[in-house]
Parts: sequence; C-alpha cells; structure tokens
Amino acid sequence: MMPGGSRPPLAALRRVTRSRPRQAPGERCEMCAGQIADQHSHVVNLESRALMCTCRACYLLFTDEVADLHYRAVPERYLSFAEFTLDSRAWDELQIPVVLAFLFRNSVQDRTIAFYPSPAGATESELPLLAWEQIVQANPELSVLRPDVEALLVRRTDGPNGSCHLVPIDACYELVGRLRMLWRGFDGGQQAHQAMDEFFAMVRRRSRPAAAVSP
Repeated sequence: MMPGGSRPPLAALRRVTRSRPRQAPGERCEMCAGQIADQHSHVVNLESRALMCTCRACYLLFTDEVADLHYRAVPERYLSFAEFTLDSRAWDELQIPVVLAFLFRNSVQDRTIAFYPSPAGATESELPLLAWEQIVQANPELSVLRPDVEALLVRRTDGPNGSCHLVPIDACYELVGRLRMLWRGFDGGQQAHQAMDEFFAMVRRRSRPAAAVSP
C-alpha cells in the first residue's frame, strides 16, 4: 500500500483488467491489454530500458516525475538549441564513428549513454564522460534533459556547430529502426541520409526553442 492507503498503480491496473471485457483483435496496451490505436503513448521500464505500448489511461499513471516508480511515461516535447556548439574536435572526443547519435541519462546506471545507428540497429557507445561533461558545460541549456525518457539527438554537419534537439526517447528508436532497413556501407548510404534529413525536418517542425540557461 502507498501512503494514505491508496493502491499502487499496477494493483489498480490489475483490478481494471479483471473487469474489462474481451477486445477485438488488434494492438493492445501492454499493461491493461486494452485495444490501442496505431498512434499511441509509451512508457519506459527503467530496469530493462524497454519501451511499452500503452493506452492513454495507463500512460497517465506514470507521468509523475518525482514519484519512485518502476516505469516512466515518455513525454511528448521537442526542443531546439539554437546556440548549441559542437566542433569537430569535441565530436571526435565522443568517439562516435558516424554523423548521428542520441544520448540520454540512465538513472539506474547513473550515467549518460550514447547510441548511434548501424546495420544492426542501435549500437551503444562507451561515451567518455569527461568529453560529454565538457559539452554540457559549454551548453548548459542541455541540463533540461529528463532521465530515461528524453534524448539529445545530435547530428554532425559541415557547419561549425552541428545540430542538437531534445526529443522523446521513442522517436529515437523509431529513427534507428527505419535506418536499420536502409543502411548501406559504413556511413549509411544515400537512402539513410535522406531518411535522416526527413526525420530532422519533422523534428524542426515540432520543436520550440529551449529556454536559455546561464552557465
């Protein structure tokens, strides 16, 4: 029992599930087994890092950012960082072999993890912590990143600064899954780069500017 005598979220879900009638075949919420639409919300299992498809009601049970929960709802915000700086030297220090990566804070391991696309899907990079800490110090607005459920999507460009957006973690896995089907050669090939361009165009449309933060 939780403080005040209220039932924990999963107990409430089980009670709802027992009283719910059978649904027609289709995609189901992975918590209450209710039918869900193709466009639906996700929560993250903090221990396994797995994404779970949920109905809106189950999703809302895990939106509290302060409560000590085993799951976290994936937010829906997109932010852009107009003043973001990442020169070639800083990128090389991150030891990411391709032009795209997403980084997120793992609260269980208490560290920042980097992933980049490859023919095998999302490949984890042993991110040098000092190199990333120096980037955050140069770009303090990145501190708004929420652990486990949001990622910083970083793309190296021909310009001096590169590109960085804050996106929901499920959007990153969606992009990596798409690139896995298109990837050719070492750098992905023309189709993969076109898919990146289309994805970043979508991210720019959805993003609002991040608030400035003083160093």
